[in-house]
Amino acid sequence: MISVVAGKILSKTGNKLTVLTAGGVGYEIMVNIGSATNWSVGIEVSILTYLVVREDALELFGFASAEEKDLFEKFLLVSGVGPKTALHLLSLGSVQEISSAIGREDLAYLTKVSGIGTKTAERILVELKNKVGVGEAFVGEFEGALGDVIEGLMALGYSLVEARNTVKNLDITGKTSQQILKEALQRIK
Repeated sequence: MISVVAGKILSKTGNKLTVLTAGGVGYEIMVNIGSATNWSVGIEVSILTYLVVREDALELFGFASAEEKDLFEKFLLVSGVGPKTALHLLSLGSVQEISSAIGREDLAYLTKVSGIGTKTAERILVELKNKVGVGEAFVGEFEGALGDVIEGLMALGYSLVEARNTVKNLDITGKTSQQILKEALQRIK
């Protein structure tokens, strides 16, 4: 498995980079269009990669961060999503934005990608909703007592979106987490 390619970028065409390593081997690496802007011809780089082995080809996919590679690998777990489609999904935005869209079950956001229809987008939402770490992204917006209340509501089986929307409108002045949770439970029903 080729997991990192380090060297000098010789060429950049669309979403493909050619990187010449110190050993004199040039690798063609496909990257998402958003990440392609991070790299330019002539600079030394170290790119995290994912190797796809097929009967007729070896393809390298490159990533700007470990988080981006991790999300790519999670997309590959979804039936009907291949590496090129997963790479196109990464072009929708940052890892956090994509994870948030999955967390809030934003079907329209995912179907913006060419090759992703409604059924595939629904499969992505169902299969990845609990795997992309959206809980931390959303709970992180609410610190202290509100974050505790969101986590408590989720532990009781409410979705992240339901919990988040419920606590947004609560008056928490001078209240403990338990009091806020009790009030949230009254409103959520």
